[in-house]
Amino acid sequence: MTFKFDKLYRLGAWGAAACMVAICALIALQVTFRLIDALLISVGLGRLGLSITGVSEMAAYLLVGATFLGLAYTFVHHAHIRVTLLISRLPSAIRVWFEVFGLIVALAIGLLLGYGLIELARESLQYNDVSSGFLSIPLWIPQTVLATSVGLLCLALAEALFMALRIAARDPSSFREATAIDDSETH
Repeated sequence: MTFKFDKLYRLGAWGAAACMVAICALIALQVTFRLIDALLISVGLGRLGLSITGVSEMAAYLLVGATFLGLAYTFVHHAHIRVTLLISRLPSAIRVWFEVFGLIVALAIGLLLGYGLIELARESLQYNDVSSGFLSIPLWIPQTVLATSVGLLCLALAEALFMALRIAARDPSSFREATAIDDSETH
């Protein structure tokens, strides 16, 4: 299956990758600062006291960003864990309807989650909510990233649902072959 918004999903994946690189850079820098202090103490000099304030808080928000920004890309490239033990044994004409049902449920949950996250971000912005950590990060920033990420996932789910419905309406027996081709690309 070819997704029309694949470039948008890829942008989310690049955002996830940037979050992971930022986590690695922050932690590496913090470790380097501690090593410099330890080295200075071992040669009899005083500590410089270099450190990045709130590294663990920043890393936690970046980890959530990395996880959620990659959801849509992971979905369209069949990298999510799916239990297909039962439905893979069904005839294609029946399997496609199980797929449609699963996509409808996933899309409904995603839309509810997205709506809740948008409302949460809106309220955080309205009341100027900040994190309780050392940095006092405005909470609307990470919440907006979450809402955007879930929105991307919902777009991918809607696209997959549309494709599955189109296959179900035209030729349900072609469903197995279409998904088998995509599955082989990921291995």
